[in-house]
Amino acid sequence: MEYFIIARWLIVYAVLFVLGLPIAARLFPATRSRGAGLAIPIALLLISLPAYWIGQLPGGWGLPALVAGIVLLSILAGLAAIDLTEFRKRRAQMQIQFIQTLHPNRWAVYDTVLVFILSFAFIILIRAFDPAVIPVGGEKFLDFGLLKTLSRSSSLPPSDFWFAGEPVKYYYGGHLTTTLLAWLTETPPRFAYNIALAGYYATVVTAAFEISGTIAETNGHARRVAGTAGAFFVGIAGNLLTPARVVVAALPQSLEQQVVGVIAQQTDDSIQNIDTALQSFSYWDASRIIDGTINEFPLFAWLNGDLHAHMLSTQTLLLAVGLGYAYYRTPESQRRRRQALVFGAIPLTAAWQAVQNTWSFPSVIAVGGLAILITPAQPVTLFPWYQKLRRGIVEITDTAVNSYVGQIYQESTRIGWTIGITIVSGGIAAGFAAPFLFDTAAGSGQRSIELLEPAMRSSIAGLFLVHGAFVVGIGGYLYTRIVDEVATDSRSRTRVFAGVILAVVVFTGLIWLLELPVVIITLPVLIAAWIGARVTRTVGYEAVLIIGGAGLITLVEIIYLNEQAGPGRMNTVFKTYAQVWVLWATAMGVAIPGLRQRNTVLSNSSTSTVEQSSAKSDISAATTQTDSPISRSINSLRSLNRIIISIVIACLIISTSMYGMLAVGGHIAAGPPPGGPTLDATEFVDRAHPSEAEAINWVDTRRGQPILLEAPGTTRYHDDSRSRATYSWNANPAASLTGVPTVAGWSHEVGYRGRAVYRDRVADVDSMYTANASTRIALFNKYNITYIWVGPSEHARYDDISFTMNCVSVAHRSGNVTIYAVDQSEISS
Repeated sequence: MEYFIIARWLIVYAVLFVLGLPIAARLFPATRSRGAGLAIPIALLLISLPAYWIGQLPGGWGLPALVAGIVLLSILAGLAAIDLTEFRKRRAQMQIQFIQTLHPNRWAVYDTVLVFILSFAFIILIRAFDPAVIPVGGEKFLDFGLLKTLSRSSSLPPSDFWFAGEPVKYYYGGHLTTTLLAWLTETPPRFAYNIALAGYYATVVTAAFEISGTIAETNGHARRVAGTAGAFFVGIAGNLLTPARVVVAALPQSLEQQVVGVIAQQTDDSIQNIDTALQSFSYWDASRIIDGTINEFPLFAWLNGDLHAHMLSTQTLLLAVGLGYAYYRTPESQRRRRQALVFGAIPLTAAWQAVQNTWSFPSVIAVGGLAILITPAQPVTLFPWYQKLRRGIVEITDTAVNSYVGQIYQESTRIGWTIGITIVSGGIAAGFAAPFLFDTAAGSGQRSIELLEPAMRSSIAGLFLVHGAFVVGIGGYLYTRIVDEVATDSRSRTRVFAGVILAVVVFTGLIWLLELPVVIITLPVLIAAWIGARVTRTVGYEAVLIIGGAGLITLVEIIYLNEQAGPGRMNTVFKTYAQVWVLWATAMGVAIPGLRQRNTVLSNSSTSTVEQSSAKSDISAATTQTDSPISRSINSLRSLNRIIISIVIACLIISTSMYGMLAVGGHIAAGPPPGGPTLDATEFVDRAHPSEAEAINWVDTRRGQPILLEAPGTTRYHDDSRSRATYSWNANPAASLTGVPTVAGWSHEVGYRGRAVYRDRVADVDSMYTANASTRIALFNKYNITYIWVGPSEHARYDDISFTMNCVSVAHRSGNVTIYAVDQSEISS
């Protein structure tokens, strides 16, 4: 094991935590922890965004970019820690005094550090047993290739290692941050790959711990219980497919076959898999539940081990949630602070999210909008000129303030202002991310937003297996919060009753008219969260998490992005559900302690009601009330309620733990690589592909970015004996593992460049291996070819290959690979 490298990374994370802490404290002064769990995401953003911008300059990527990020982070940390008001008062003495009120609670800091270290060690253990960036079952070749090309590039965007001569057309921000951390720790990409995975996981879990605990603490619940629950559901929990298979296996055989048939019919799972339960358990099955989609969750993703954008961006999504909470807790009178959050901090976060994972860019903006929407302060108060409008607004609404018309007007006005402010915030974010959005992201692949046909929509069974645990936990929490309020407030009871009637009408209409079964799951949650946050005020900021997750689930059942990255809506659901899981899992951290402590609230309110009623009738009767039949019934009901809630919570935790226990247990039981636990991502090459390992290492030692010709990463457009090219070793291992660009890599490039453009390059590659000398020379010159790789994949596609040309000579030969060098100077002459 590479313990010294791990230690260096932990030291860097510690420094980032220390530098990010005063900035987090400035953003979250109203919380006991002062945002400690978000200190590292803040630091990573502040070191990465300036490095990204400096990297756009010629020669800017590398040391200049790294220094720019470190300097900006250090300056902002210093400014955040210093009491500038006191400094201005004493500037003659040049005395620097640190702000005392920004010190976080030390136990909150200890909790944060402990959660991070445990989470980091957990993934280090998992990756040490399976560190390889094998191409099968994921996109590790893509992810590792991005790290390697970033380490070779001198400016941004980096060169596309699968499309030589052109920049990457992919969101690479997370890989950029990983490269910066690798440079800081002097870690080669082959080790940085797996250690970065552990760091991102720990950062996400710690952020969930922070947000769940902070929101719950605001609601009067235990911070540690909520934080632990949030961390568990984000980092450990799995969906309900595994417990469903266990339950099905326990049913009587006649009933079992019927249930198995129903589940198999409505999901992407086979009857055999469901029926054999644990005997055929595979960690992979739980990610392919809804037919034609990918339903990943964090534990699956980190077990699978892709260093992919949807995993590297979740910490930034939670940082946006935290910034929305900072806005939510800021008083209306502090307009400048609220403006700084809405028009500064949130757009900056969204801009970086666009570079990390463009799919999450709209979600960050939407989270900010939802925060504005449910915050008690009116959105219009963000503007200094709102006072001029206030009198007219008051005159209009005062006459009907207690009527439904007045309330509808107020809510409509709030929604309108929120939409406008959110659009402005999104525009600012687009400006910060301009180099990416208007260049790198503007690929030539065919993309269009289309309506989802009813036949393609998810079944209720599939949706419940993926989201069911959250629906039960969050739904139960919302129900108890609203019922408690309605039971004691007749005015709220009337409004809620009217809202429920309207919801039933809308609910029925949507299902009938739109054939949209998803609303059976999401609409009740959406309405309950809205009523709780805006009508009864019994639900706090957790409504943003709940509404955000439910909205995304509903949205992907209506529209999808039609692209060539995957058939149908596969990629849309894949990238969206990764966000849903993080949002709803963090909300579960708030829901669990809310359900646990509900009994105490009921107990106190029930006892208080009985005592007040007795005091009004007869004081002496009040002293004996505890022995009355009513009191005994209340106590019995309270005990039953406590038991039911405890059982529900236990079932949620046990059922969602089953996947982790089986998957992680099987992962560890399979044992480490033959040489022992390691974090070397390319260790498998020497062992599994010895005949090509030496040649790959030779290419890796070439400086700069010479152009390498390999067989294209597709079996189409040519007679090819390879069974498959993408997602296998059969195509572009040299380019993918070294970052040295090749002319036509994996067919992923179809989604980035367009089918015709990619096909033309494939044809040119075929000609360079098979055409006459003059055609070859012209194409060598066109693509500036430096080396030609001839290995098993090339022989499988082209049979006999010969380069008897004056400008081509053998540069390296080992195993079953020959590498030719092309003399460009001779071609020119």
